[in-house]
Amino acid sequence: MEATVTTANSEEKTWGGGDNQPMGASYGKLMMWFFIVSDALTFSGFLAAYGFSRFKFIETWPLADEVFTHFPFMHGVSAPMYYVALMTFILIFSSVTMVLAVDAGHQMKKDKVVLYMFLTIIGGGIFVGSQAWEWKNFIKGEYGAIETKGGSLLQFVDKDGKRVALAEFAATLPGEREQLTRNKGKWFMEEGSLPSYTVAEVQAGFKAHPDLLIRTEVITAEKQKTILSRADSEFRLSQAHYVVEGANLTRNEYGSKLFADFFFFITGFHGFHVLSGVIINIIIFFNVLIGTYEKRRSYEMVEKVGLYWHFVDLVWVFVFTVFYLV
Repeated sequence: MEATVTTANSEEKTWGGGDNQPMGASYGKLMMWFFIVSDALTFSGFLAAYGFSRFKFIETWPLADEVFTHFPFMHGVSAPMYYVALMTFILIFSSVTMVLAVDAGHQMKKDKVVLYMFLTIIGGGIFVGSQAWEWKNFIKGEYGAIETKGGSLLQFVDKDGKRVALAEFAATLPGEREQLTRNKGKWFMEEGSLPSYTVAEVQAGFKAHPDLLIRTEVITAEKQKTILSRADSEFRLSQAHYVVEGANLTRNEYGSKLFADFFFFITGFHGFHVLSGVIINIIIFFNVLIGTYEKRRSYEMVEKVGLYWHFVDLVWVFVFTVFYLV
């Protein structure tokens, strides 16, 4: 039911979602803006929490250049941030093609809308796939580390400070290892999948390689992690409690556990937005193909989904800056 405002000259209708449009925006477009603003506040809260946590644990926070070093088909080659930069470029380029699709819709050029929306969908799909690949490498890990009884993280380096993987020096000791499951533990306790090596195997391998040293997670003023002497390395390794490989919600071979928690949550939340955008774009794409908006003489749906897509791209710029650059 539409409210009315009576004046001396005439009866004017207030906005009820019809032709009387405040600020020249339709109901659907204005609702999209409301959603974008509320979602922006949500992401702002997440990124603010990340910033406070990083500031509090700045001395043990992982270095992005040491975490995101992988590139497809270049195994063993250190390419810090290269693939993340490529992902970012692809997503931003998809925002450009979306702009072109919206502009073509304003000109009622169906073929161009189809082309540019198709390119936008391809770009979004590549980004989601790339993010999944990045998650896989982050979870799997590359070098491995040791967690002490006090919760500190120990990594291994050679005399030149270059990281050394557990597989390169860990010994093989006789004996069988059995995973703790609910039916074997007290009070139905269980543990995750067993690491590739036991603490004893890592300690034996370290002892057999006198050129190895231990690097702690503590970052110096020069933004380098602290490398211990051989004697201090042996002492710290004697306090080993658990072998850590990769990252999950419990342990993180790269450094602070909170880093992994925030990484999974924030990038996963953004990835869900991108995936949702790709699905919506596909639906709109097929509607364009069958001529739905051509019959309506309006491509406003393309414009509305374009607003969402630009928002997703803009959020990634902030996530990229906070997680990878700062």
